[in-house]
Amino acid sequence: MSQHRDDESVLAESHDGGRPAEAARPRRELLAWRNAVFAIFFLSGLSMASWVARIPVVRDDTGLSTQGVGLVILGGAAGSVLGLIAAPWLMARFGTRTGMIGVLVTVSVGLVFVGVGGSILPSIPLVVIGLVLFGFGNGSVDVMMNVEGAEAEREIGKTLMPLMHAFFSFGTVAGAGIAAAASALGISITIHLAVIALLIIGAVIVAVRYVPIREELGDHPHHDAPSVPWRQRLRESLAVWGDGRLLLIGVVMLGMSFAEGGANDWLALAVVDGHHFDATVGAAIFTVFTVAMTAARVLGGPVLDRFGRVPVLQVLAATGVVGLSLFIFSTETWMLIVGTVLWGVGCSLGFPVGMSAAADVTDRRLAASRVSAVAIIGYCAFLAGPPFLGFLGEQFGILNALLVILGLMVLAGVAAPAAREQTGPRARVTA
Repeated sequence: MSQHRDDESVLAESHDGGRPAEAARPRRELLAWRNAVFAIFFLSGLSMASWVARIPVVRDDTGLSTQGVGLVILGGAAGSVLGLIAAPWLMARFGTRTGMIGVLVTVSVGLVFVGVGGSILPSIPLVVIGLVLFGFGNGSVDVMMNVEGAEAEREIGKTLMPLMHAFFSFGTVAGAGIAAAASALGISITIHLAVIALLIIGAVIVAVRYVPIREELGDHPHHDAPSVPWRQRLRESLAVWGDGRLLLIGVVMLGMSFAEGGANDWLALAVVDGHHFDATVGAAIFTVFTVAMTAARVLGGPVLDRFGRVPVLQVLAATGVVGLSLFIFSTETWMLIVGTVLWGVGCSLGFPVGMSAAADVTDRRLAASRVSAVAIIGYCAFLAGPPFLGFLGEQFGILNALLVILGLMVLAGVAAPAAREQTGPRARVTA
């Protein structure tokens, strides 16, 4: 492999003989870019946990029933689906830099609406409007930050997507902690969410300054027109859905995302209703799952660089199948705990690795469209999977419903070869 590296720059290589594929970026700029993407993932997680942790307050102050809370949350889910659908158009029209600022501002406005409608001016319609805006912004930024993360990972030359997704988890931990502190101090949800909204707006404006301008992704300085018309970029974005290999990568992400989303919504309840433990044990077991998944994401990058995507995904799919089997059919507490750990580890890297695999083409404009497509598949699995499991759980029992996840994990392992590295060795930058 032909490679050049010094303390200040890195030269990306093409897959056809080591010729320079693009101009070098200074190492300092690359690492600032990486840190900016980390920050955006963190902000998305922070916003999500800030709302979720205050749901009981909103319920009490607005007088909602449990069913009413579910219907209100549906507004956020609908907004998220619209955001996922709109993300390719927004990126094509405005670029990822401007797009990320715009949609995170939308998230912040939504939080303010939720805070006002959930406390000082109790209003269910105001809360619903806020959640639609909140969901739309988070759905869109989920796609955009993964496109940006895949680009940063490629130029840096190290597997970083798992760690980027771990920063989302760090954001949820911070958001939950701040919400708990606000509740303990008697701070109203209006003030709490307004402060979080201002923090998100200020932080994203600062972070995006360190994201490079790339015309192939629709970014352009000042008010100059981009070199490729946005309608053409949108057509290219939609055309990637005809790529069979990309759809198989989508199968990997579907299975892994379904496993993660299903655990987020149903694991604790399955411990209580399926295995007949109390709610405290259910919460503790869910904590075991989140810790296992986050740890695997923090540690996953070097493992992927050492062994490659396909064997790692296949081992993880097998790990997830074993873990789910132990969880579903366990008769002892230790089997339940071990199964939960293996379940968390098994589904931990599918989403970020799928993003990296989708971006692994030489045409960078095409890479962004591919990442957008598989992100939509993955996030739709997050949104649609849990309600589907709930329907099955009502009919057949929650543990039997989890067998669907087990089957999808098997399919993810079978489809894993589609994620094989395509463009050869990459230049590397040491952190």
